[in-house]
Amino acid sequence: MSLKVGDILTFQRTFTERDVELFTEISGDRGIHHITPDAQGRYVVQGLLTATLPTKIGGDHNVLARTMNFEFFRPVYTGDTINCEVKIEKYERQENNRTAIQASFLCKNQHGKEVLKGDFAGVIFH
Repeated sequence: MSLKVGDILTFQRTFTERDVELFTEISGDRGIHHITPDAQGRYVVQGLLTATLPTKIGGDHNVLARTMNFEFFRPVYTGDTINCEVKIEKYERQENNRTAIQASFLCKNQHGKEVLKGDFAGVIFH
């Protein structure tokens, strides 16, 4: 798929307890809220695990990120389904067989509440 400015790419994921367990092992982020369930039996998903949604879309298009900015609005819990929309803001061919890319993203939970927004920039090698 060839990208262009204005394109919107989406990805949706429901986070599980196993996702949080694996990310806890990999990241070492063992905050009490990630390893102890709340009154409803849910765990808080690590912020950087939530941030894998826009990075997954970047990975699908071979983006080598140079900058990434995240703004977290509310917790994501196990069982939440998060929809991520990435909008291509810049897509320009450069020298050396590269394309510069900039994108913004917005992630919302199943209730339509914003949980994360931000942007990233990088290059794509062809």
